[in-house]
Amino acid sequence: MNDTLQWFKSSYSDSGNCVEVALDRRPEGAAAHLRDSEVQDGPTFAVEPSSWSAFVARQH
Repeated sequence: MNDTLQWFKSSYSDSGNCVEVALDRRPEGAAAHLRDSEVQDGPTFAVEPSSWSAFVARQH
């Protein structure tokens, strides 16, 4: 994973359930990366941009 990702907290996070997202827009590695904001060195997972867009669209 790219160490230069810019992580930001989800606007849906509250004080006890925090998710951070980093969007990688490089053509060779485009993905939305997700992690627990309280365990920044912990596991992450990534989804394709189209899947992330569909998920976010359903949350509004």
